[in-house]
Parts: sequence; structure tokens; C-alpha cells
Amino acid sequence: MFHAASPPAQSQAPGVPSPRSPEKQQRQNTRADKRDAFFDNAKFLAIVLVAVGHAWEPLKGDSRILEGLYMAVYAFHMPAFIIISGFFSRSFDMRPDRLRRLITGVAVPYIVFETAYPLFKRVIDDDPGMDISLLDPWYLTWFLVALFVWRLTTPIWKTIRRPLPVALGIAVLASVTPAIGDDLDLQRVLQFLPFFVLGLHMRAEHFQWVRRRAVRVLSVPVFALALAVSWWSVPRMNTGWFYHRDSAQELGAPWWTGPVMVFALFGCSLVLTACFFAWVPRRHMWFTALGAGTLYGYLLHGFVVKAGDYRGWFDHDWLHRPLGQIVVTVLAAAGVTLLCTSPVRRLFRAVMEPEMKWAFRRDPAQAARERQKAGV
Repeated sequence: MFHAASPPAQSQAPGVPSPRSPEKQQRQNTRADKRDAFFDNAKFLAIVLVAVGHAWEPLKGDSRILEGLYMAVYAFHMPAFIIISGFFSRSFDMRPDRLRRLITGVAVPYIVFETAYPLFKRVIDDDPGMDISLLDPWYLTWFLVALFVWRLTTPIWKTIRRPLPVALGIAVLASVTPAIGDDLDLQRVLQFLPFFVLGLHMRAEHFQWVRRRAVRVLSVPVFALALAVSWWSVPRMNTGWFYHRDSAQELGAPWWTGPVMVFALFGCSLVLTACFFAWVPRRHMWFTALGAGTLYGYLLHGFVVKAGDYRGWFDHDWLHRPLGQIVVTVLAAAGVTLLCTSPVRRLFRAVMEPEMKWAFRRDPAQAARERQKAGV
């Protein structure tokens, strides 16, 4: 869901000399300038939709309109994130430094938060019997498992012919196989796999294509139609299809609906994701820099939402009326925005992006590359 890219270099405060050499500082500034604002904007806007969707969950049962909005958002916000994650995984291989980054930036946060969420429930919800299990991702942590598996298999998807049809075939088989169970949330790993593989094989010009004026104009009636269809579908469709975490049989449907829904939702998600990308700003905005901190916003906002659920914050009647739903939406968007800011990232960087040099052997090839860059 998230591209674990380094945040753009920050300028020093006035009068404070840089600890880096001028040449190294110039190289880092050049890399920062090369960041495409479009992708940071897309990641930030998508994480806002994720947080808003989670905040809507306790309220949507009282409003057909809100549940329709919820279904429409869930049709594309995770696919958009996963496509971007795939796009930025194109260079992944089994090089030691990239494997270390996968461990420190994905596996370690998974272990930390998969432990933290159950402990949080024990304390806040007064549930001392809540189990801690690293094999059963809880709430938000499933994405870290999925990203770890997807990136490890990247060399395979870059090698085989027709990778997208193969990935779709795997998703179809998963949708009719309830025996997969809940271990490592493999249903989601496999059913969302086609979006990652698609992003892995996309090129920059594909994103340019959806940002054309004609596509932006067309996306307006398409979104309007999607909202209308979602509203119509509320009493007729199980929202569980959008989570991709269960087989057809587990959703109480005939087995053959699994393949049908995989292809139908894949098509709908691609169309709405293209419409979303069409309206993502291309220039630097006030929130562009926050796109580098979306993993922080993703993993941390769950504590706020769950605290509200455990403590009954969503039980107030006025929150279930239109004005209350708007207030919850605004607060969710503002909250996740704060969680993506630099102070929060500095505070939690030790567990979200630990260096852990002590845990890894020194890679001779990496050392040689560093010496070459330094001109030694």
C-alpha cells in the first residue's frame, strides 16, 4: 500500500551549518527534487480516504447514503495504494540492501504493531484475554504482510510471461478456496495481488495518460454513476466483497460468484482508480511532503479509531445524523494528516524505520558502492 521512500531532504534552519559535505548535500537535494509530487499527493489523498472509511464504519449502518459512499471509496482506495506500491517495487531484487530495507521497513513494523494493537485492546477495552498472534494479522496490519510477500515475489512477476493473467488466476482460485483460512490473511494477499502486479508493470506514461484533461472530465460522470450504483447496491450486496478477505462460500454465496466478483471488482476498481488518479494534483501542494509519511498515518490512526470504538465515542446519537457524520469525516481527515507530519515521523521512526545495523552483516558490494559515491 505504501512506498517506503525516504522523505525529501529538509533544509537546515537559518544559521545552522549542514553536517554533510557540500557534494553529498547537493546529491541528496537532487534526489529530493526528482520526487514526483503526483505520487506523494496520491498517497496522501488515499490515506485520508482510508482513515475516513474506517471512521465511517461505526456510523454507516444508520445511513444508506453513507454506506453507499463507503462502498464507493472501498472500491478503489486500497487498489490505488497497492498499484502505487507495485510501481515503486519495480527495482526490487534480492540485493542485500533491499532485503534489509524490506525487513526494517515492513517486517519490523508488522511485528511491532501486530503486538501493539492487541495490547492496546487489552488495556483500553479491558480485554485481558486478547491474544497476540503474529500469524493472524489484526485490523490494519494485514497490508504489511501482503507487501512483504508481494515484494519478495517481485522477481517472479518480472520474469514470467503474462503476469497479470496469472495473478488474476491466483485471485480467482483464492476466492473459491475457503480452506486457505486466516493465517497471514492470505485471502487478502492473494485477492489483492493483481493490483500489485499491475503496478509492477506500469510505466510513468501510463500515469500521464490518466491525467489528461479528457480523462478528468470523463471521471466526473463516472464517479457520479459509481455513487448511484453504490447507493442502489447497499441493500442488495454484501460489503464484505470489497474487503477481499473471504472466499465466496464464507460470504454465503455460491462458489461460482467468486470468479465473477474477482473480475467485476477488478474492472470497477481500475476504472475508479483511474478516475482518482486523474484528479490527483500534479504540482507541489501543502500536503505533498506528507505523502512520505503515509505508513505512519496508516498504522497510527487505527489506535484512535479503535479507542473510539472501545470507549463508545461513536454511540452519541448526534454523530449518526448528517451533521455528525460530516464532523467525524473532517476529524478523521485532520487526524490522519497530523499523523503523517514530520514531528510524528521523528517520534516513531525508531520502530517504523529502524536502521538495525547490528542485525545485519556488512555487504561488501554496498560498501564498495558507498566508497565510489564518496569518491574514495
